[in-house]
Amino acid sequence: MKWPLRRLDELGYVSRGRSRHRPRDAAHLYGGPYPFIQTADVKHANLYIREFTQTYSEAGLAQSKLWKAGTLCITIAANIADTAILDIDACFPDSVIGFVPDKDKADAKFIKYLFDALLQKRYQRFTQGAAQDNLSQAKLLSLKFPVPDIATQRKIADILSAYDELIENNRRRIQLLERAARLLYKEWFVHFRFPGHEHVKIKDGIPEGWERKTAFEVMEVLSGGTPKTQKPEYWNGDIPFFTPKDATDCAYVVKTEKTITAEGLRNCNSRLYPKDTIFITARGTVGKINLAQTGMAMNQSCYALLANRPLNQYFLYFALVEAVEQFRSRAVGAVFDAIIRDTFRLIPFVVPDEKLITMFTDYVSPILRQIDALLSQNRKLAKARDLLLPRLMNGEIAV
Repeated sequence: MKWPLRRLDELGYVSRGRSRHRPRDAAHLYGGPYPFIQTADVKHANLYIREFTQTYSEAGLAQSKLWKAGTLCITIAANIADTAILDIDACFPDSVIGFVPDKDKADAKFIKYLFDALLQKRYQRFTQGAAQDNLSQAKLLSLKFPVPDIATQRKIADILSAYDELIENNRRRIQLLERAARLLYKEWFVHFRFPGHEHVKIKDGIPEGWERKTAFEVMEVLSGGTPKTQKPEYWNGDIPFFTPKDATDCAYVVKTEKTITAEGLRNCNSRLYPKDTIFITARGTVGKINLAQTGMAMNQSCYALLANRPLNQYFLYFALVEAVEQFRSRAVGAVFDAIIRDTFRLIPFVVPDEKLITMFTDYVSPILRQIDALLSQNRKLAKARDLLLPRLMNGEIAV
């Protein structure tokens, strides 16, 4: 049985977000109690938007609009056609469209999954192929989608959201695990409250027996490169290809937007870096740090970092996160606009004694292995959901 075709505005209220003030970056608009959701926040959300990087003040709210939790957000600029549902009352700019469903006609979760299945492909028919061409509200409302009755919508949404809720629970567990490991690093190696610290003297500002070095001295700094984009035989292979766009807020980077072939790897300046290599972004979003969850190549806008003894990759990861954060907070001018090899000579690094490094690694290794396992589980859940998605949306699987 075919479902009737419906436009989005037949199913509920549709409107663009609002950010009327110019210039948009005026400082007085920000820093208040009202969450301000941007396109990147929608992209990084799974099903629900719970996290955000910016807030509006009262002045910011006055030139915008506060949308209720349960609103479906659809991006129409930058990362186009990403979708997620507000889990909080929030504002968003005109690069995001808000959809508030009529409860008798549409389920927000179903519409989100419908767009995930159909909109990313269909919107391209209405753009001119330019990389930054937008999906306007008028273009969006000209589209018609197959939409079943509300009871069927809710059944389909419940099936698919069960996967997303498991993924979200795993994400929260990952955040808690990583936070615990970072707090342990700070406790031992920043505040110097490590096991047995009562019996160790502080000499020149650090525990006796520890050494002051630079980041450059404690690791190997390696470069990457990009295969020729004009050579199709170099691309879309089995080798993940890390760029700054792939950096995550989690310890591990799991997947990359682009992949290359073995031939592409042979014809670029990157090597295949093994699992647990540390990548740091050198341009774009500078200073993002991730461990590779699997073997990966990388482009020239990043560095790959391999620990020198007595350090290891796990200790180096947490130490670098802390060192770069401290260095960034003290850097002035353009020092941290981009990272070059010599930047690592400026980042101070304290090396504890080997016994303490080993003890810390023994604590955090099980934590990182659990994070790794949860990320792998999430990848499998997302794959299963994505296999079901088109079959549920075209009625192939009855509910």
